[in-house]
Amino acid sequence: MELTLKRVRQGKNSTLSELYVDGIFQCYGLEDRIQEVKVKGKTAIPCGTYTLRLNVWGGMNTAYKKRFPDLHQGMIEVMGIPNFSNVYIHIGNTHEDTDGCLLVGTYFHQNKQQDDFEVYQSTEAYQELYKTIIEKVKDQHATLTIVHQFIHEKQTEHSALMKKEFK
Repeated sequence: MELTLKRVRQGKNSTLSELYVDGIFQCYGLEDRIQEVKVKGKTAIPCGTYTLRLNVWGGMNTAYKKRFPDLHQGMIEVMGIPNFSNVYIHIGNTHEDTDGCLLVGTYFHQNKQQDDFEVYQSTEAYQELYKTIIEKVKDQHATLTIVHQFIHEKQTEHSALMKKEFK
């Protein structure tokens, strides 16, 4: 199973994406801003292809098991990020709700006052995504590929960095 995260817009502190499962749109994604070097808790996952696996330990796993007792079998962890671990797909609305993980939502909003993006109905998006991919993730037959496909980007420090990454 192939998940593709297409980054489409960049805010001051956030990155908005579209998440596809086997080529079909699933939901929106939100991460921290893109930086040349990933900083723990402050930057988006670097572009690339990563294996997804279940992480069944830790505090977040315990909280989700209590919240979703009939659904949760473990946190969906993005594996293979250089020098990073415990990077999950989870629930949240703004870049402040993530420490370098991928948040999901059924729709997005641009907060123009803060020049950032937000995703909403995150719980619904998470539950639908989880149901769609859990069996393949358990068998370690699911990957996440992250690519830039920005739309109407402003000429800012962020867009210069994105162009640099393509070279």
